[in-house]
Amino acid sequence: MTGPSRAGRVLALNLALACGFALPAAAQDAPSAPAASAPTESGDTGAAPASEAAMGEWHTSSGLIEPSRYADDFTHYDYVNPDAPKGGTWNSSAPGTYDSFNPFIIRGTPAAGFAAFGGGIAYDTLMAQAPDEPGVSHALIAEAVRYPSDYSSVSFRLDPDARFQDGEPITVNDVIWSFETVTRLYPLYANYYHNVTSVEETGEREVTFRFDQTGNRELPNIMGDLVVLPRHYWEAEGRDIEEPTLEVPVGSGPYRVASFNPGSTITWERVPDYWAADKAPQRGRYNFDRINFTYFRDQNAAWEAFKRGGYQDYRIENRAQLWAEGYNFPAFTEGRVKKAELESDAVWPMQAYVINSRREKFSDPRVRRAFVLAYNFQEMNRTLFYDLYQRIDSYFDNSELAATGLPEGDELALLEPLRDDLPPELFTQEYTLPDYSQPSAERTYLREAFELLQAAGWERRGSQLVNAAGQPFTVEFMTSDQNASRVMEPFAASLRRLGIDATIRVVDPSQYLALTDSFEFDIVTDSFAQSLSPGNEQRDFWSSAAASQNGSRNSPGVRNAAVDALIEKIIYAPDREALVAATRALDRTLLWNNYVVPQFTNGAIWLAYWDKFGMPENGPAYNGIDPFSWWIRADAPAEAAPEPEGLPEGATPPTENAVPGGEDAAAGGQ
Repeated sequence: MTGPSRAGRVLALNLALACGFALPAAAQDAPSAPAASAPTESGDTGAAPASEAAMGEWHTSSGLIEPSRYADDFTHYDYVNPDAPKGGTWNSSAPGTYDSFNPFIIRGTPAAGFAAFGGGIAYDTLMAQAPDEPGVSHALIAEAVRYPSDYSSVSFRLDPDARFQDGEPITVNDVIWSFETVTRLYPLYANYYHNVTSVEETGEREVTFRFDQTGNRELPNIMGDLVVLPRHYWEAEGRDIEEPTLEVPVGSGPYRVASFNPGSTITWERVPDYWAADKAPQRGRYNFDRINFTYFRDQNAAWEAFKRGGYQDYRIENRAQLWAEGYNFPAFTEGRVKKAELESDAVWPMQAYVINSRREKFSDPRVRRAFVLAYNFQEMNRTLFYDLYQRIDSYFDNSELAATGLPEGDELALLEPLRDDLPPELFTQEYTLPDYSQPSAERTYLREAFELLQAAGWERRGSQLVNAAGQPFTVEFMTSDQNASRVMEPFAASLRRLGIDATIRVVDPSQYLALTDSFEFDIVTDSFAQSLSPGNEQRDFWSSAAASQNGSRNSPGVRNAAVDALIEKIIYAPDREALVAATRALDRTLLWNNYVVPQFTNGAIWLAYWDKFGMPENGPAYNGIDPFSWWIRADAPAEAAPEPEGLPEGATPPTENAVPGGEDAAAGGQ
């Protein structure tokens, strides 16, 4: 149950990313219900409609792993302050630049605050993912949800008070149009909702999604993640949702755009009459009156702006060097900036160098394994990362879903029929990463790597590694982070010792997004966030179909029949035990195919912040952090103000002749 990177952590991940935060719980030093029946075919038009009784009871929450601990009539999350004061400004930074307020297409770079998945802070969804319980969602635009015991469909009853920011009610027609539009325009939604065959109005304020198979336990739950857009706005003359735009759209969420300089800054204001302010998932949250985003060309500039104050009020630290040595500036030593390490119960994301297996030189798994063997984590951790990191060795690390030892029991039973499409070693050896702790390790692993490259048809001629045609083996590490060389260079140097011509290329963030969306790279760093309840999103991560869909999360280009089969086993797992077995089998299969070079994690959230926030005593246990539950304290010390001469060095300058959005823009530009 994840979105683009969902991991059930919508605030700490999806909204955080939408608003320009770093990934929690991942080390970012590297560049940037009843038991279900078995699946049965139900035809192209979906499963037959169930009787009213068979459709199940209406509830205000849904849970995948366990039912929510909250009653249907709960009023707010346990961890929030329901009476948190409103007001004040939260300042934040964002990387690079932006050129669009439309996040629902592949083209363009959306501004901070907008997000294709989850709606960002501009749009609400049918249900709201819980930050404090894995796999749980609560009523938002929908006041209730129900589905039959065979999971063949799901129905949502819309809240009669739900409305867009222009006062228009949110209708079933908006839901249907939104589903049809985002699944047509955005690969993630197309893969996520692949099994939906029809959506229709089935009662007053009631919409029903029907599925082509039964037994997809997750699908009724994740339909609640659907963002709902205003059809009346987007179909008005002169607008086209298939095109990028800088016209401020009408949303439904807690914030709307107040002003902006295209590509440089954007300011959001809290909607004073936000329709869902007192609904349980939102109460005590979204307390800031304004949210300012300033764009910076690189991480160094953003760091300097944070130290200065007035441009970024908190940061999730993603560089061990800064965490260990960088917090010695005046504002920190004077106590105006503070640090904290927060724990999270979430799955640790697989952060890794992604090897683009679409390219011929990387199509052989032996070549990819050679790259894995050449990566000396222990030396980098000692010399660059202050021994603060630990190796990540699973796509589902820190959970029961991670593969360990040799396959056995239910997991082995799933893998046996797929043996012809799996590496034979998977059944006889435990997958391990190289350990460079001993002085002799480097020579050993580089020799093994070279032997694998030779077996794959590469040979050493002089100082170069070449193929049979005499063409040299070249590899380019691509990043949008100016600090990338510090981390990438040791790995590139190891590859050069093998005769590989390894180079590092830094591009601007917009170009990086365009190139990665179209898979035009050799190697990039990516982070694959997962949840404790994986499901339909695995198609977008790893399916053969997603490998050729621009904008999908299948950045390694995985095309593997065994992987495709295991994804379906996960999606249609009849119970938790079967889900765990299938996920471990998938984890093991991905690891043994060496699609990525795993990097590292710190297993915690490194939080640094200016001392202006009031915070709940405890954060959400699952996510570890929910910045939208914070507020600005009345007794907060005065923060540094931006310097009169304007933005600090490294900030993205305003577009020439840029015109602020102003109040008219905040109202939709009408």
